[in-house]
Amino acid sequence: MEPARRLQLHRTDSTALHERAIDNLRFIRETMERSASFTAVSGKAGIAIGCVAVITAALAHDAGPGRWGASWLVAATLAFGIALTGMVVKARRTEESLLRGPGRKFLLGMLPALVAGAALTLTLHRAGLNDALPGTWLLLYGVGVMASGAFSVKVIPLMGSGFLVTGVLALLVPVGSGDLFLALGFGGLHIIGGWIITRRHGG
Repeated sequence: MEPARRLQLHRTDSTALHERAIDNLRFIRETMERSASFTAVSGKAGIAIGCVAVITAALAHDAGPGRWGASWLVAATLAFGIALTGMVVKARRTEESLLRGPGRKFLLGMLPALVAGAALTLTLHRAGLNDALPGTWLLLYGVGVMASGAFSVKVIPLMGSGFLVTGVLALLVPVGSGDLFLALGFGGLHIIGGWIITRRHGG
């Protein structure tokens, strides 16, 4: 065989080996990222939660304090059920665990913010400061989503930062705009984030 021909074959084999090595490294990296992240967050459930928030904001806007609070309490309970059901269904499909590894870290990251939100809701309501509730809810939810997002896909902590910004704005704007920011935050951010998760992360 001519030297030039042997050199060409050697270069071809080297290139093919190099490409296979890169593909193998990429596969290993993606596998490690998936094993270290909780990917069973349901985008479809997020869209449904967003729709619930938008509808609740529209219905509760002109309601009195008691009915307003009751409407959002029902919405929060419904949203929790939708989110949990969506995660359970997706976790079974993707063979992830909610109680071990990244799933457990994801849930524990959200828990402190939810407990703080419940305690502050009761305190602010008793003090007659219901106008501060929308901003408080959005801020604490944003904190929880960002903490959980450290163990999930990238769009989750981005959503958390959006909730934080919306919460700050809700506390700064004139009284009476709370439902608008609740619709933008719990509604709009969930719908947009849910759509991204559905398209890029398997539903």
